[in-house]
Amino acid sequence: MPATTPAPRHPAKLHEGHVGKQAAITAALLERARCDQATVLARLESRAEGLSEAEVAARVLQYGPNQIARTQRRSKALLLFDNVRNPLIILLLVLSLVSYLTGDLRAAGVVVVMVVLGVVLRFVQEMRADDAAARLQAMVSSTATVVRGGREQEIPLGGLVPGDVIRLGAGDMVPADVRLLSTKDLFLNQSALTGEALPVEKRACLAPAEIDAPLELPNVCFLGSNVESGTATAVVVHTGERTYFGALAASIGGDRQLTSFDKGVNGFTWLMIRFIAVMVPTVFLINGLSRGNWVEAFLFAVAVAVGLTPEMLPMIVTVNLSKGALAMAREKVIVKRLNSIQNLGAMDVLCTDKTGTLTEGRIVLERHVDVRGNESERVLHYGYLNSYHHTGL
Repeated sequence: MPATTPAPRHPAKLHEGHVGKQAAITAALLERARCDQATVLARLESRAEGLSEAEVAARVLQYGPNQIARTQRRSKALLLFDNVRNPLIILLLVLSLVSYLTGDLRAAGVVVVMVVLGVVLRFVQEMRADDAAARLQAMVSSTATVVRGGREQEIPLGGLVPGDVIRLGAGDMVPADVRLLSTKDLFLNQSALTGEALPVEKRACLAPAEIDAPLELPNVCFLGSNVESGTATAVVVHTGERTYFGALAASIGGDRQLTSFDKGVNGFTWLMIRFIAVMVPTVFLINGLSRGNWVEAFLFAVAVAVGLTPEMLPMIVTVNLSKGALAMAREKVIVKRLNSIQNLGAMDVLCTDKTGTLTEGRIVLERHVDVRGNESERVLHYGYLNSYHHTGL
């Protein structure tokens, strides 16, 4: 399984650590980009015929697998615990325990049944979604062409180490951050990193000293990009979390932030707790003072606390969220966390970057019409002249 990023404990420290790590990665990439090929190979302790198997084994131990940080799949026990630790569920369980201790077995049984049904339904739905996502992930496997001991071989991306010499061709994913050694008409798509859908040409040349932005380096290719055309030979500089893409992924990993739905449930639970904290003692005192039977007053106060709490709410919420998840599943969408259904439905405006993701990343002429909506060759001619004299295309 991929490595899991530790949960962030302090936002300021996390930001400072991420900035420092990014600065170190950027400095190393700039230094490799400004060196000639022989110097780059020497500093990476590599050579044109690639590393030996012994060197690879040593570097795997030193640098770890070539994997970016991802959230580890939760175990069944942890998933069940996360569903039970809901504040409203805890409140209901406490009230059911109090009802049981006071002899009100009927009320305790009803509350427990409602809690169990809601928790089990949510657990089953999220477990099925996790299993489906894991099966999809297992279906995807990528390899890289690497030169080791003078021979080319196909290996999984996770087996690459710094210093490996790789071959790139049209359609290949760039498996790590690499310094180009030789190229032939190499064009890359870097839209995942830059948002620019147009291909970028890369060459095995020395990077100009005035370039300080890593993504503008002409002789460095990054994990997260793919080859549109051409071929190249390159040496791996960084792998895993030390890649430019891996450092970005690590900075956003960790525990998920509370959603508006979670905050709403927590706020409602604390509202109920405040109501109970005020109403139950008040009812207990008034009833005890007026009737003189403090045992009966206590039982009545407990009944008031149980009556104030909506036992059916967790189950009703889970059923509705599950219904939304099933509707999404019919549209080929896997919902891993049921709470996301409410957040999706609560959106008023959704803003997203369309470049190279929602579109094909290329301009297509559908029609050329005049002001009356009629097809016009003159409009096409004028449009071409305008484009040519502005952009040269």
